[in-house]
Amino acid sequence: MTHRIWLALLLAITAITAGCNTMEGAGKDIERGGEKIQQKAQ
Repeated sequence: MTHRIWLALLLAITAITAGCNTMEGAGKDIERGGEKIQQKAQ
C-alpha cells in the first residue's frame, strides 16, 4: 500500500514538472512571435 502512495506522488510530481516546462516553452514561442510582429510594424 505504501509503495502505491509513493508511486502516485512521484507520478504527480513528474506530471506537474512536465506541465511547467511545457507552459514555459509555449510562453517563449508566443513571446518570439510577438517580437517578430513588433519588428515588422516598425
